[in-house]
Amino acid sequence: GFSPIPAMSQISYAAGSRFLSLLGGVPMSFYDWYCDLPNASPEIWGEQTDVHESADWYNARFIAVMGSNLNMTRTPDTHFIAEVRHAGAKLTVFSPDFSQVSKYADWWIPIHPGQDGAFWMAVNHVLLKEYYAEREVPYFQDYLKRYTDAPFLIEIRDGRPGRYLRANRLSEYAEEENGDFKLLIFDETKGPRMPGGTLGFRWQKEKGKWNLKLEDPKTGEPLSPRLTLLGVEDEVVLVEFDDFASDQKLRRGVPVKYVTTKEGEKVAVATVFDLLMAQFGVGRGLPGDYPRDYGDDLPYTPAWQEKWTGIHRDTLLKYARAWGENGLKTKGKNLIIIGAGINHWYHNNLMYRAGIVALMLTGSVGVNGGGLAHYVGQEKLANQASWASIAFATDWGYPPRQQNTPSFHYVHSDQWRYERGFAAYDKTAQGLSDHTIDHQVRAVRKGWLPFFPQFNKNPLQVVAEAEAKGAKTEAEVVQYVVEALKRGELKFAVEDPDAPENWPRVWFIWRGNAIGTSAKGHEFFLKHYLGTHTSAVAEEQAEGQVKEVVYRKPAPEGKLDLVVDLNFRMDTSALYSDIVLPAATWYEKDDLNTTDLHTFINPLQAAVPPAWESKPDWEIFKAVAKKVSELARVHLPKPVKDLVMIPLQHDTPDELAQTEDRDWKKGEVEAIPGKTMPKFRVVERDYTNYEKFVTLGPVVEKVGVGMHGLTIPVEDFYRELAERQPRVFQY
Repeated sequence: GFSPIPAMSQISYAAGSRFLSLLGGVPMSFYDWYCDLPNASPEIWGEQTDVHESADWYNARFIAVMGSNLNMTRTPDTHFIAEVRHAGAKLTVFSPDFSQVSKYADWWIPIHPGQDGAFWMAVNHVLLKEYYAEREVPYFQDYLKRYTDAPFLIEIRDGRPGRYLRANRLSEYAEEENGDFKLLIFDETKGPRMPGGTLGFRWQKEKGKWNLKLEDPKTGEPLSPRLTLLGVEDEVVLVEFDDFASDQKLRRGVPVKYVTTKEGEKVAVATVFDLLMAQFGVGRGLPGDYPRDYGDDLPYTPAWQEKWTGIHRDTLLKYARAWGENGLKTKGKNLIIIGAGINHWYHNNLMYRAGIVALMLTGSVGVNGGGLAHYVGQEKLANQASWASIAFATDWGYPPRQQNTPSFHYVHSDQWRYERGFAAYDKTAQGLSDHTIDHQVRAVRKGWLPFFPQFNKNPLQVVAEAEAKGAKTEAEVVQYVVEALKRGELKFAVEDPDAPENWPRVWFIWRGNAIGTSAKGHEFFLKHYLGTHTSAVAEEQAEGQVKEVVYRKPAPEGKLDLVVDLNFRMDTSALYSDIVLPAATWYEKDDLNTTDLHTFINPLQAAVPPAWESKPDWEIFKAVAKKVSELARVHLPKPVKDLVMIPLQHDTPDELAQTEDRDWKKGEVEAIPGKTMPKFRVVERDYTNYEKFVTLGPVVEKVGVGMHGLTIPVEDFYRELAERQPRVFQY
């Protein structure tokens, strides 16, 4: 089932997701599918979005607005922008057109569409040259050492940047717990050292070391990481960097030290900072393909960016220096407000990351009035820990099925069939002859991503077969499944998505227009999901270019048997649905609403009762749940066992599962659930028990609520609630 933006109306969203979760169905994601999620955030910080409330804009002193039209799209908050300008802040706007927010800017920069990234790459070139290579700014230096990976050591292999140097590669740390996930810096006086705070410390037995203190976690001695090895290097090696703009490779000198591993191997290592200098073309007197000066047309100089952005190099220099000086004088009060004008377009993550680097180089991320302020969609579900237990029915059991929607639609609507492999367009790739669908299949097989349906068999049938062959415990059922997958008797559905047994069959839609405005590749939805008239004109391209997936001919049309839409409009989804259930409008139901832009929970109250036969989403799904339970007394009268496949989870020890990219199917590693492949859990489902939908289950009392690896016990609240509220039934 698909429904967008849960923060917009949390109870209405939870109605459908709870119904699906109790059923064993699949709530689908929205934030990534809408391109509202900023990919750059998890790529850099490992977390999807954590941004300022709008009141913090007032603390900024230099504001860059990109892809966002504040006066039009966030009118209630723009008073903070007007007020902070009166307080002395500078407002700059990047926009090809003279937009509403451009009118209020102190500095409008009419950049070419989609070229913000080139501008910021050149800004970073100037910042690194003038604030790091030519002088040292204590605040900037300390910030990079404490809060970024700039001092960490990277192995240089075959003239290319490789992996982080892991702590357990050295004899001194060979026995370190989770040593594959602890990294090394080069101390000013002590050489290679292991600071605390990296991932391995989060999940080790000894607690209290997962922090950003600049000290040796074993001895407590203070550490002073080197940002650069220049001046103390053992050698300068030429390292290869890709220039995607010109399909060329650049070789630039990087200072390295040699370290000896526990096996006696001599390995060249460089700091992330030195590689960053080389990436951005700041030569520091080193050999290689470095630009001579700002006027040289090599990546990423002020002159280089002119042909992409249309902005003169003098403007770029003026901007970069103003950005750097403000960061220096205010200790990081540089703010980028960024939105859908960038995030909804190709290469959004690269444009974001270019700006984020400029924020980090000026010590701005994590500072009041500084950092990345991303606002696309209504993402912030502030009360997520408590809400999720209801929304995904984890008060009755774990785990729920959850699906990242881009993978689901890319595979099931057969859009992968209309794409070529990587080699067709990436001229700098190293032997990449793969196709995106190949990576999708491997990601599911290795436990990186979810995918549903799971197998080419009903998971209820899989458990029944395992038990019929002697499996008595969950562990034995899981082992049966693993062996069946290894032998090929059981297959992942994603490996053959166009086989009829692997098609999605029933789709619930509520609170959104999944077949219309939300359907990226709308014509493929019509063709392959619905089997109806379509304007699809693209020809299939993938035949002969895919390795991991069965290519069936002809492509199936009309995979779905039933589409159910809860709606108060006759929109595209309603028009193509088999059943439309009349939903109450926003003014006819009670709900909850939260946003990134302030810290309040907004209770929404019904102004008028629902018209005619319409009902709030919760009442509709409650009625459907009751009818399902009545039917189950005939068709599934006894509890059944379901096998749920879940990928490796973030904010859990699963983060330590894989040190290298190995594939169990190719014999590169053993097939181990939760380690080299997905996890499997047996979940009992009682479809006759309607009361589970309307009752807060006992798991909350036992386990508590939580997120991000943190759990809050709520046993006392649960018991208090049980005393004050009627119990629907005893369990």
